[in-house]
Amino acid sequence: MKILLLGKNGQVGWELQRSLEPLGQLIALDRQTADGLCGDLADLAAVRATIRQIKPDVIVNAAAYTAVDKAESEAELAFIVNGQAMQVLAEEAAALNAWLVHYSTDYVFNGTGSVPWLETDAVGPVNQYGASKLAGEQAIIASGCKHLIFRTSWVYAARGNNFAKTMLRLAKDRETLNVIADQIGAPTGADLIADVSALAIRQALQQPELSGVYHLAASGEVSWHGYAAHVIAFAQANGEKLAVTAVNPIDTTAYPTPAQRPLNSRLDTQKLRAKFYLHLPDWQSGVNRMLREVLNK
Repeated sequence: MKILLLGKNGQVGWELQRSLEPLGQLIALDRQTADGLCGDLADLAAVRATIRQIKPDVIVNAAAYTAVDKAESEAELAFIVNGQAMQVLAEEAAALNAWLVHYSTDYVFNGTGSVPWLETDAVGPVNQYGASKLAGEQAIIASGCKHLIFRTSWVYAARGNNFAKTMLRLAKDRETLNVIADQIGAPTGADLIADVSALAIRQALQQPELSGVYHLAASGEVSWHGYAAHVIAFAQANGEKLAVTAVNPIDTTAYPTPAQRPLNSRLDTQKLRAKFYLHLPDWQSGVNRMLREVLNK
């Protein structure tokens, strides 16, 4: 089996290189052109030509335009990368009778309420990033190709920057941190996303009826404030010397950003767990594992 992975150097893409290797021949690309192959989703013609040259059995797309605030002023680019490029991937997957695996976001919803979102709930993005990701989902579904679309949220990894690392850095220099407390979600590790993806691909290859949209997130829920408090408490319990003495909760309105953020990022994962016989661990276990790696404890 031949697998084409796009976005190999992103948080999820990096972990996918590990989890997909046992499944077959893996061709992993980033935005740079190498050996005549291009993984830059902004170059639609080159990406189409690359797929036609490789002829993969599975396309796994971990590449995206993810600058949420910048997307407000770069909407055209966001829609090319997150929307139009998905139409290209889906059309080529359909032509090859290949599977397309793609990652989306809770930002396709309007972020209201306090109930976890179901796959069947009405969508209504509140910013350009969310709208561009929804356009990508719709293009994939409309193509008729076999697909697994995983909506996830609050993704982190030990590699690269993440919220926990930012909190630890600030906590070393500041006595007080103010963190948003009215946005709720589940921090979800890139390693968990990659492992679930590999398991799901194996099953879907045998059961084409599993094609569809799924919510993939760690179990439980927390605010950014609660997340920050957990990170700092864990670090202190493991011997880190931090200056911070208070983590204060604030409302989203106290921290305005160019793009509106959803308050409710909860995702109901029952469909994924039932269809693929999976257990999704609580968010704390994944965060603690990442922190041990970051802190070298």
